[in-house]
Amino acid sequence: MSKPTVAIVGRPNVGKSTLFNRILGGRPAIVSERPGTTRDRHFGDAEWQGRHFWLVDTGGLVPDSSDSLDRAIRQQVEFALDESDVVLFIVDGKEGVQPVDQAIAERLRRTRVPVLLAVNKLDDLERSQALYEFYELGLGEPIGVSAAVGKGSGDLLDAVVGLLPPCNPAEEEEAIDVAVVGRPNVGKSSLVNRLLGEDRHVVAPESGTTRDAVDSLLRYRETNLNFIDTAGLRRRAKVEDDLEFYSTLRTERAIERAQVCVLVVDATRGLHNQDLRIATAAWERGCGLIVAVNKWDLVEEKDANTAHRGQEELIAKAPFLRHVPFVYLSAVTGQRARKVLDLILEVAESRERRIPTAEVNRVMGTLIERSAPPQKPGEEVKLLYASQIGTTPPTFAIVTNRPHDVPESYQRYLANGFREAWPFTGSPLRLRFTSRGARK
Repeated sequence: MSKPTVAIVGRPNVGKSTLFNRILGGRPAIVSERPGTTRDRHFGDAEWQGRHFWLVDTGGLVPDSSDSLDRAIRQQVEFALDESDVVLFIVDGKEGVQPVDQAIAERLRRTRVPVLLAVNKLDDLERSQALYEFYELGLGEPIGVSAAVGKGSGDLLDAVVGLLPPCNPAEEEEAIDVAVVGRPNVGKSSLVNRLLGEDRHVVAPESGTTRDAVDSLLRYRETNLNFIDTAGLRRRAKVEDDLEFYSTLRTERAIERAQVCVLVVDATRGLHNQDLRIATAAWERGCGLIVAVNKWDLVEEKDANTAHRGQEELIAKAPFLRHVPFVYLSAVTGQRARKVLDLILEVAESRERRIPTAEVNRVMGTLIERSAPPQKPGEEVKLLYASQIGTTPPTFAIVTNRPHDVPESYQRYLANGFREAWPFTGSPLRLRFTSRGARK
């Protein structure tokens, strides 16, 4: 990407996510007193003094730990360092220099990119002497901050911007936001890793490894795809841990900002009611939708019609799924996984498609000739003309003399007829009935 990248690293619970949130001006990362809350790299689009850059929040670094999750987090931090233009090393001013800080500093002194040392939790910044002992880390002059209250963050950002390489705004491109959603432990992170071609996210066998919605960038066929790998979505009644509750909320927000949702389901467990709720939520919000049936290689008893029969059963429960592409894959082996990328582009294009007004009216006229609107006693229901009034998702306004008397069954008939003419693969389609002269 053309925007430079700034990575935040440090040992657990020194305030990395708090600083991340302070710089972004919101709360996109989960903050908790529990060490190790942030496990994956978390991307955010930051801006200071007119400079835009990617800010990367990483999991707490424990250099010598033999714990499997700590080893995975170290790998994520190494990826962040490889991709970054500036590193923000965060330490805890209240606790002083720790052996883990020294081990991390030793690693950072060997990195190719400039490193800024930020001493956090100095709420009384003006009178604090804690800053000076951190000179021994050998990373230059420490910068005192209090991420919780905002003290010193401006000076820190001034230093960050001063180290950023030149950035050409003309090279920056928009990306398609893709939310990868589904119940816990169905293989969402494994699928994203497969698509990215690297182990970009921490993957572990226990459910709930991914807590935040994490953005990863991929360029495919001259298009930027921004993957949002989300925490597993469970029914709120079953979410007792407050951290998991906020992860669930983050997932719902990821769906809200996504243009395309990839719903990952486990082929060995089938599509459950919670999967249907996720799909319905995405569809009702106007998001494009793809169903990725993962672990297809583990289904032993299957034939050429197994997938078709399963889809028809699901469509009977949720008719809108008839318009959604299904792909049967294995994130582990890579079987048909790459097809997801092509479907994302197809679905995103469908959401953006615009149909000329003359063609809309031609198709609607053919549908009316084939089957006129049902009539109630009294004034005749007439469909006068139609036009597309919006995209993302495609939205059509149909002008009629009696907008409230068009039966729902006939509305479905028109919508299905429009889809026969223009597939709008994986995209919702909305019809609005209005009277002549009414505001659209």
